[in-house]
Amino acid sequence: MRPWYIATQRFTSRGGESWQKYVAWSGLTQLDEVVSLDPMLCATLLPEIRDEYWPHIVNEDFMLNFFIDLKFLLAQLSAIAEQNLLCVYRDPPTPPPPCIGSVRFEFLGYDLVDVHASASALTNCGGFPDVSDNAELSSNGLLTSHARALQVQSELRVRHPEEHHANCQVWAVCRAVAPQQGAAADGRNR
Repeated sequence: MRPWYIATQRFTSRGGESWQKYVAWSGLTQLDEVVSLDPMLCATLLPEIRDEYWPHIVNEDFMLNFFIDLKFLLAQLSAIAEQNLLCVYRDPPTPPPPCIGSVRFEFLGYDLVDVHASASALTNCGGFPDVSDNAELSSNGLLTSHARALQVQSELRVRHPEEHHANCQVWAVCRAVAPQQGAAADGRNR
């Protein structure tokens, strides 16, 4: 398993009216923050793919906002204070190993995002109550068990073959523990 990295906007209970509307619509009252690869809820902080990014990003359809070079990504983020810096694993066959590098990450859980990377089946499709219950999601909107994430992925495909958001990939999501001050400049572990 090779880690990929992405920096996303934060979507938290401090989001005011947009947060209140989202919680009312989704019914996910246990959330403190959505930590997701869903670009509608947690947009990437680097949406423009610059020429110098190409050697440092994942070169696959729908995956161009993911970086394989953490040091390079940190340099691009140096002026952005509010962010979720994520280390992720796509379709991990087992629970992922710790993300090791110049930044310490903590494991948060598993997101299920459609194969076109357009929406989370957990937090942005109105739910699939015949497959999973909103109460299963953590305060970040993620499943915490690898086995359960795989089960939900399988059941979504079987029970909702016509729904394109049900054709999901499982993503293990880890988040940088501390603010990244100085990490890009000196590369030391914080």
